[in-house]
Amino acid sequence: MQDQFDVTLEDGELLVEVEMTANLIVAASESDGPLSQEQIDAILGVTPVRPPEPRDDVEADPGPSA
Repeated sequence: MQDQFDVTLEDGELLVEVEMTANLIVAASESDGPLSQEQIDAILGVTPVRPPEPRDDVEADPGPSA
């Protein structure tokens, strides 16, 4: 007879999130102060997206006409 409570659950995305969270917890516990955004990004393997630089050759949008 099979035990109805013997269920194997595996969620790959959840496991990755748990590992990332654990890495942040370890880093924060070993740090003397709050982690910087750059440190957090490095721990999570994130490359920050920077907004594009404004171009000089494009005129500013005057907005809607009143």
